[in-house]
Amino acid sequence: MLLPEHPRHYICYRARKPLRIDGRLDDPAWQDAEWTEEFVDIEGDKKPRPRFRTRAKMLWDDRYFYIGAELEEPHVWATLTRRDSIIYHDNDFEVFIDPDGDNHNYYELEINALNTVFDLRLEKPYKDGGTALIEWDIPGLKTAVHVEGTLNDPRDLDRGWSVEIAIPWVVLAEYAGCPAPPRNGDQWRVNFSRVEWLVRVVNGKYEKVPNTPEDNWVWSPQGVIDMHRPETWGYVQFSTAQPGKARFRPDVSYPVRMELMRLYYAQQAFRQKHNRWAGSLQELGWQPALPEGCEPPVLRTVGDGYTASIRCRFADGRVRTVTVRHDSRLWVD
Repeated sequence: MLLPEHPRHYICYRARKPLRIDGRLDDPAWQDAEWTEEFVDIEGDKKPRPRFRTRAKMLWDDRYFYIGAELEEPHVWATLTRRDSIIYHDNDFEVFIDPDGDNHNYYELEINALNTVFDLRLEKPYKDGGTALIEWDIPGLKTAVHVEGTLNDPRDLDRGWSVEIAIPWVVLAEYAGCPAPPRNGDQWRVNFSRVEWLVRVVNGKYEKVPNTPEDNWVWSPQGVIDMHRPETWGYVQFSTAQPGKARFRPDVSYPVRMELMRLYYAQQAFRQKHNRWAGSLQELGWQPALPEGCEPPVLRTVGDGYTASIRCRFADGRVRTVTVRHDSRLWVD
């Protein structure tokens, strides 16, 4: 599998005071937060640019991780009103958070223009046998939506809708695997998605165009139509510096992480063909493309699975080992 280039990144500054969550993004604190890049197709540059602009902002304080989003939309509509409905059957905005970047134990939150929420947790991605833990909720979650136009009224054109979200750190801490709230300089893996359906007007109401797949527009492209590839999510670096003064610190382990994920996908293809994992790099036909300072991968079978590890001296001078497991869990020792 061809993996995308380095994910997008963002510096998330501390909010000057707690935000008022009303969906409008006009709180003075938001002035300290830059917009992300405009969203692109989930598959990246090989697909056309989205028809409508989407962008997001982030802030944090001791209690909450704040997310704001602005979605350009000439026809704002929504139908689902029950919490934990499958919200992406409407147009929606989605948040994905993997605090410790190990591809496992991550969070997902979806919201539509009616401010209906679908929150869930996954122990591992669907492709590795994970299931959606829909019964998991976010106590203390704050969300709000503001519509610039008229909801569910096709007689006029709308400007769009905006979203504000405040996620309590105390909830994220339960499965974070790292400090929550984060420390100055900590980096979490985060991504955003927007599901957009083509609609038509039938009997004065919006209706999805039959037999037409949805569009998926994201902050950090995935390379494939699957949001559940946490290895490609963006990097969010939390900062206590004065807004605009911090510099992003690239993850020196990222090239090795991607090398191991390429090996992981090669193993997936091998198993699909042979009904077992390859027992060696030679059997896998793997030709490593390693950064300077790294030793060749070590592949070990472990029960019914395997691990693959690469030991490196990174640019910061530290020697560390990066490991991936057969179920895509990836960590740095």
